[in-house]
Amino acid sequence: MVQQVTKGIKISVVTKFTGTTYRNYRLYYAFSYVVTIENQSNDSVQLLSRRWKIFDSLNHIEVVKGAGVVGKKPILKPSEKHSYNSNCLLTSPIGAMKGYYKMVNFTTTKSFKVQIPTFQLMVSGALN
Repeated sequence: MVQQVTKGIKISVVTKFTGTTYRNYRLYYAFSYVVTIENQSNDSVQLLSRRWKIFDSLNHIEVVKGAGVVGKKPILKPSEKHSYNSNCLLTSPIGAMKGYYKMVNFTTTKSFKVQIPTFQLMVSGALN
């Protein structure tokens, strides 16, 4: 698990290799991840959007951005948490993801970025 706190918002990520799949005659490595967003600040906040950079060991970089997370824009009061599951496909057995969430603080009405720590995506035994 990796964790990081930005402006009172704690991001925790747990990953898992889920197998391989073929699409258009190409092998992909599938990974799932669970992100937990915890509001450790004194203000209510809302997640508005996300931006991810996904890297693999073949130097392929994919940027994913959009509104909310898995179709939701969660509002978190102080001490509340929101967790969600998602997944990605890599063209190699080793990679990483990082990014940020854009959020708004309801008390100050200001938007801010919350960093998502870099986390590794790796098939067990890939480095042996």
